[in-house]
Amino acid sequence: MRGFGSGDVRTEARGAWLFERIVTTGSVVLSTVGGSEAGTAAAHRYLSSPCADWQGILQAFAARTAQACAGRPIVAVQDTSEINFTPAAAGRHGLGPAGNGRNPGFFLHPVIAVDAEDEAVLGLVDAQLWTRAARQTAPRHRRPVEDKESQRWITGAAAAATALADTARSLIVVADQEGDIYSHFARRPAGSDLLVRARHDRPLVEGGSLQDKASWPVATTGTVEVPARPGVPARIAKVRLQAGPVEVVRPSGPGAREPASLRLHGVCVQELEPPVGVTPLCWRLLTTRAVPDAAAAQDMVRLYRLRWRIEEVFRALKRDGLGLDETQVRVPDKLFRLSALALGAAVRILQLVDARDGSRRPMQDVLDKAALPVVAELGRACEGSTDRLRNPHPVGNLSWLEWIVARHGGWNAPNSPPGPKVVARGWERFSAMLAGALLARDSLPSRP
Repeated sequence: MRGFGSGDVRTEARGAWLFERIVTTGSVVLSTVGGSEAGTAAAHRYLSSPCADWQGILQAFAARTAQACAGRPIVAVQDTSEINFTPAAAGRHGLGPAGNGRNPGFFLHPVIAVDAEDEAVLGLVDAQLWTRAARQTAPRHRRPVEDKESQRWITGAAAAATALADTARSLIVVADQEGDIYSHFARRPAGSDLLVRARHDRPLVEGGSLQDKASWPVATTGTVEVPARPGVPARIAKVRLQAGPVEVVRPSGPGAREPASLRLHGVCVQELEPPVGVTPLCWRLLTTRAVPDAAAAQDMVRLYRLRWRIEEVFRALKRDGLGLDETQVRVPDKLFRLSALALGAAVRILQLVDARDGSRRPMQDVLDKAALPVVAELGRACEGSTDRLRNPHPVGNLSWLEWIVARHGGWNAPNSPPGPKVVARGWERFSAMLAGALLARDSLPSRP
């Protein structure tokens, strides 16, 4: 992948190698990623290189994602997470306190692209990384939005529009309750829409407040799939949907330069007959997209539900996946470069897992199109003589690639999907063979 080294060929090659190693090993522990003393040293050299920066790494991912989004209806999901280190890691100089105000750590706010039709993750669009100062100089309510961490939602929406608005068929940016900021709606980028779960009971121009709109007529009833969370199983919720237009009033404070009011559309989702002991589902959604009928209201709920895909990215990134929160890298610049690579790797891993379910997305979501002939050769080499042992997927799509990768990982049971460990093992072997074949064709820069 190009863009990992500010044009320096050796740094670009080393960065691409490090990224692939993170994916194949499923870890950001550099001794594991490197595989040898020389490999570990190469990883450290890349993370310390003045030719590599985390913004450039993210731009490289964004460029590939924009290609994957061409002509597609896109949901850009943004959310915030934090990486907390143990108190014993206090020697990490340059890191401020994490969310608990005590342990060292930093914050990340990625934006990912999801296909609105088949719900596939298409790639990483952008991310913001920052540390928090130990203390603020002014009370939060007196600071303009530009001086608050909440600016990240506005920046994320702008980044999504810059990267995707001209290439995607349509673009809607989805955020949870933290993104319910008046300026977020007021500064909506051209060529995009917003869909945000309401946090505030905002006053309305006509009088009353947003919660008063619970008296809207019922648009329809239906079901919503509630994804599983740690310790909480997935379930299907029967819900009532209500929808209608609203005009919200600008709040007082430093944001008084924004328009005095904004015309939006609201969708209220209320669970009916929740299981005993379970808090009923209740979403109040605000969107800049028109919601003229029940079908549109249902679609807004479906699009908001795609927010769970970024939760999967966070799980793949942290202790249950790559283990970014357990890395021993201490220098913030190196840590941010590693984090940018890890975000891209977490998305890649999610794409490979999606492919197990028969994804029809093109292989180019994860590999360059120029590699197709070589991939086809590697695929033919691992096919058997019977139909049962031949790749059943259309040539060039992601499921076709995943079948080849799984075969390289030792998978030989077509009646059951390959597990994550098989896919990871297969990707390690496959990527090494692919790199060797491309190197023989003089299509790969110098080795790291």
